Amino acid sequence: MYQRHIQPLILDALEDTPVIVISGARQTGKSTLCEQLIESNAFDAAYITFDNPAILRIAREDPLGFLRSQKKHVVLDEIQRAPELLISIKQLVDEDRKNRRYILTGSAEVMTLPKVSDSLAGRIEIHNLWPLSQDEIKGCKSNLLQLLVGDGTRLEGQKTDWNEIVQMLAVGGYPEVMERKRQQRREKWYKSYLDSILQKDIQDLANIEGLLEIPNLLGLFASRVGGLLNLAEVSRIAQIPQSTLKRYYSLLQQIFLIVEIPAWTPNLEGRFVKSPKVYLNDTGLLCHLQNVEAAHLLRDKNLAGRVLENFVVLELVKQLSWSDTSMQPYHFRTHRGREVDLVLENRRREIFGIEVKATDTPSPGDFKGLKALQALKPTQFKKGIVLYTGEHFLGGFGENLYAVPLSALWEG
Repeated sequence: MYQRHIQPLILDALEDTPVIVISGARQTGKSTLCEQLIESNAFDAAYITFDNPAILRIAREDPLGFLRSQKKHVVLDEIQRAPELLISIKQLVDEDRKNRRYILTGSAEVMTLPKVSDSLAGRIEIHNLWPLSQDEIKGCKSNLLQLLVGDGTRLEGQKTDWNEIVQMLAVGGYPEVMERKRQQRREKWYKSYLDSILQKDIQDLANIEGLLEIPNLLGLFASRVGGLLNLAEVSRIAQIPQSTLKRYYSLLQQIFLIVEIPAWTPNLEGRFVKSPKVYLNDTGLLCHLQNVEAAHLLRDKNLAGRVLENFVVLELVKQLSWSDTSMQPYHFRTHRGREVDLVLENRRREIFGIEVKATDTPSPGDFKGLKALQALKPTQFKKGIVLYTGEHFLGGFGENLYAVPLSALWEG
């Protein structure tokens, strides 16, 4: 069983916050995390899942009575199926804020549920649980973010065999998938997973007619990971009206399958791309949607490079979700083609650039985008790194520019 890095944050929140929400895509381990908290006596609570139709019906019929019949500490799993309970939770918390604690889990973005903002404002703390990160899988904790914001401490890594990296990309990080050793068994799981999302999560959020269009649309976004979002073009290819497409796209974001990274644009006159970039929440799911196995990635370096970029961006999004270092992720691109895969900006408006390269021999040309960003904002720009597949921390590419082993993502 995997130790999740957000667990200490959940325990800290329980000390002073009456309602903690754990959001994330279906099957990322939310229920397992809550069960671990209860079984370890870290949280003495009742556990209730609204995947049970009988319990869901009772809770909906009399939300306040249902909650009063439970312990003062309760885990409510799949809360998006019973948003009627939120007002009653507010009432009970207001009656006894000091002693009542609720953990709500949801396979949809909780803040999009009806009346959440009004009913739980000032009473709620939200944490996202993504598919397993590589350092969670390997039982350690990456210090890459600390390296970025630190004083340039050298970090040696291990040279990671390209075959091993490709296998990592193809498998992804869903806990159930990790237990399936054969590709055929993983494919069966992904098919069942997508069917379940259509039948439950999307239906819970919206009564839409085009359920059959959603998997095809998700596959279309999978083919464009790392690219700029262009809904007009996607609408034309998918033959879906833009108004409908925007609704579907929003749903895919709400259930955490699609991750949007906004553009970082300086407050300067100039031509900078302002469109966001789109990624999937997991490279295993991405490969499934593209009918791609590890062997395909080994043969097609361009495809592997795009999947690797998706992998790195999501690994860092995961790490940001539990890190003490508070930063927002962006991408950067000029109309002349200079780009940086990921730009992290902290509260002091300092920026840190990250490029991803599928190479074990980084070259000065790999730093062109980082140098363009550095020249644009020399005071704000603090450090730029190229993540590559070698084993050594390398300097000599310019001031505060370094090549860093990809394995820094999962080594402590």
